[in-house]
Amino acid sequence: MPSPTPIKTEINSDISTGSTVINLGSSFLERLGNQATNGFTRGLRTNPGGGGASESAEGPRYRTWGELYGITSATGPQADYFGDKRRTAGGVAGFGARIVPGVNVGFSVDQSRTSVDVPLALQSATLDLTQLGVNASIDKGPWTWAIALVHGFGNIGSSRDTGGGFASARYGVQIDGALSELDYYWTKDQSRIVPKVGLEYVHASTGAFQEMGGLDALTVSGATMERSRLLAGAEIGHYWILDHQQILDLSAYGKFVDNFSQQFSSVLVSLGPESITVTGIGESQYGADAGASASLSITSTARLYFNYDGKFRSNLQSHQGTLGLEIRW
Repeated sequence: MPSPTPIKTEINSDISTGSTVINLGSSFLERLGNQATNGFTRGLRTNPGGGGASESAEGPRYRTWGELYGITSATGPQADYFGDKRRTAGGVAGFGARIVPGVNVGFSVDQSRTSVDVPLALQSATLDLTQLGVNASIDKGPWTWAIALVHGFGNIGSSRDTGGGFASARYGVQIDGALSELDYYWTKDQSRIVPKVGLEYVHASTGAFQEMGGLDALTVSGATMERSRLLAGAEIGHYWILDHQQILDLSAYGKFVDNFSQQFSSVLVSLGPESITVTGIGESQYGADAGASASLSITSTARLYFNYDGKFRSNLQSHQGTLGLEIRW
């Protein structure tokens, strides 16, 4: 009797979580870059009194922030991949400081949990990911240059309905990434336009694993994923000074995305003496990011904000909502 042969769709959930890791790394990098170059925050650093006030290098030197966020995304079918739905909930805590006028640094920790569902393949997975990030920026007149670095680690738990019970596995994951971004801050009265261009690189890896339980448990090798991309776009915004010196700020942005280099290693899937190779999934080369933000400065040192971030690719759509509080002193 011939030995059973593994099927490529049997590790759809594991391919999906690998893609999720690299996307979460990119999202965190871009949030760190935005923390460093955001037009509204930068404008208040150089002009803390708001529209019409004289510029000053004084004011709060330190700031801390906390965020809660949720992400929903869906990946369409590709070749031997059935497509998935993903739900992420997470939180961020961060601290920043102005070292000298025009030079700022920050540190953040991001903790998230993602649930992945591949219903057509009868598979699911969870990803617990911790990311550590640092950022820095330098202001020179209307120009700001920022960098952000991320290192992350976590665990994946997968489950697959084999028709004779569930086969499960648990294995590790790691991610590293870097972002460099340049922007130009143009303002008139209380409005702004902030063109931005950035380069991003992310590398992620997942560990090898052996399934337990069910019928025909699989042995799967580790995988690596790399992506380099260009981001170019602009933010527009306007703020109003309300009673008691509260500041309401509304903004929106759009970015063109070019994933000019993507590499996903093949995964070796073994069932007894039989083996096959499966390739990971990536984004389409071209796409767009868009979002909006509402910010309310309750006092001169406390700010509440809500952000929406959307990612639009030919085979992926993602929507993220973030609620945050920033305190400066």
